Amino acid sequence: MRQQRWFRITVLAVALFAINAVTRLVVRFGFDSSDTAQTRGSIVMFGLVAVTLGILAFTWSRRRRLTDWLPDLGGGALGGMLLTVLVGPFLSASRPLANGAGDFFAQIWLYAACAIVGTLLGYWTAVLLGLDFRSRSLKAYSERRTTRPRKIVRR
Repeated sequence: MRQQRWFRITVLAVALFAINAVTRLVVRFGFDSSDTAQTRGSIVMFGLVAVTLGILAFTWSRRRRLTDWLPDLGGGALGGMLLTVLVGPFLSASRPLANGAGDFFAQIWLYAACAIVGTLLGYWTAVLLGLDFRSRSLKAYSERRTTRPRKIVRR
């Protein structure tokens, strides 16, 4: 079951939602839902989402091709975002559109921006260090080509 693609996507979506749920519950019960606490909690939550996706992009890019891991990461981030904006407000004793459509869509755009930035930073770090799948494949190819003996041509 762990080898199936939907399992990785589901676990990632649930983990990203868990980050949001813990942050919302800490703000609700620990800081009495003040505006300053909500703002700081949102910053921490979006930062943790970006860091989580960056770490996953870094580790998955080392083992698999970009076309194999990017849809999984994108699907998990999309699932986590949908859970966060549609189910998350109920943890704070609110509704998804309680503050209006502007706040609802602002949260979607902010979540998407943090997810994209985190993924890009993780992948670019792997590429910069030469640890991604493609860089390692090209390095192995060039080493294999240079270690072959030269063909002798007789005339």
